[in-house]
Amino acid sequence: MIAIAIVRTKDLLAVVMLTGIYGLLSASFFVVLDAVDVAFTEAAVGAGISGLLMLTAITMTGRSEAPKRHKPLLALLVVFITGGMLIYGTLDMPYFGSFDAPVHQHVAPRYINDSMQEVGVPNIVTSVLASYRAFDTLGEVAVIFTAGIGVLSLLSLPRRRKSHQEDENGEKIKKDEMHEQHMVLRIVSKILIPFILLFALYVQFHGDFGPGGGFQAGVIFAAAIILYAMLYGLDTARRVFNQTVVQLVAAIGLLLYASVGVVSLINGGNFLDYNVLADDPVAGQHLGILIIELGVGLTVAAVMIIIFFNFSGRREAQQQTSQQGTPELKSTKQNNGEVE
Repeated sequence: MIAIAIVRTKDLLAVVMLTGIYGLLSASFFVVLDAVDVAFTEAAVGAGISGLLMLTAITMTGRSEAPKRHKPLLALLVVFITGGMLIYGTLDMPYFGSFDAPVHQHVAPRYINDSMQEVGVPNIVTSVLASYRAFDTLGEVAVIFTAGIGVLSLLSLPRRRKSHQEDENGEKIKKDEMHEQHMVLRIVSKILIPFILLFALYVQFHGDFGPGGGFQAGVIFAAAIILYAMLYGLDTARRVFNQTVVQLVAAIGLLLYASVGVVSLINGGNFLDYNVLADDPVAGQHLGILIIELGVGLTVAAVMIIIFFNFSGRREAQQQTSQQGTPELKSTKQNNGEVE
């Protein structure tokens, strides 16, 4: 019902709220299925930072959806054909939860029975993501980094020399910002943000023993920074968190992850084989997982902050342009004044 309401609703702000509810319900379903790590990720992304980024986006696009001007019958036909082919392709798959499925006969028993001896990490999900399929996770981090670079290249703007906006007469334009209106939100956020950052560090370095890891920690850390920027103003956030440093951190996180694989090769092992990082293979696994999880957290947090800063910067540029007017409009006003 929530998905149908998201499709049918024209108010984009309501759509963002419904999307957050949908993500929270999805996280609850994952908890019921004992997929706590997936639930943690869905709660942090689907019900958390995605809503903040979409709220920033609709400040640029407007709150109401544009009226439909065409009937996408061809697109609907393509969707039905593709969906039918996907359903047909799953008919030969084992039934969901079937004990005879190959994954339950070979892959899952290996992870469950041998991961503790081979990796030494109580959280099997962390063992799988950070050790057994660490190369796949490296690809995911590279995709996140590439997405951040894409947003940076598409939406990047030249830095403003002035921290405030002025009209054509040189007078300051008073901003109608949320952080200047709601004192209660500022006080509450000032109390909560340190605890959010502390919780992000806990999730970062406790992912070996419980739900969490670098991805969830990076999202939570970025959400705290975005909350700070929304309540205290983008200019204040830019002074606290330099954008050049944030971009550098995004690259450092990916390079830190890849460097673990290079060091493994130098020590005579395979790429991202942590066993050769220390004399004890289990100790090497712990060290490798700790470093690559830190790299994931750095890249994810930095990319999320980059996306928010660029969207917000584009919004401020649009507001400044609308308040000051285009050069053609200014010249017209000046010419009219000369005629008068």
